[in-house]
Amino acid sequence: MQKEKTMNKEKLLKEIEALLSYKPEDKLEINPNYLEYLELEDLESIKRGLLNKIGKLSQEDIDWLEQFKQYS
Repeated sequence: MQKEKTMNKEKLLKEIEALLSYKPEDKLEINPNYLEYLELEDLESIKRGLLNKIGKLSQEDIDWLEQFKQYS
């Protein structure tokens, strides 16, 4: 059970690293020693928060995208 929990934490840590790496050439690595202090629920919460933030466009981005709309 402990081994499975550790594997799940490691997987979530890698997913969080991927979400924080905006450019593939800027690879980010989080110290795996943090897994000792973070619970699975903590990592899941961090991942959810990142997904929510990444999914939001700024008003500047929205304004820029508006110019590509086709009007009939």
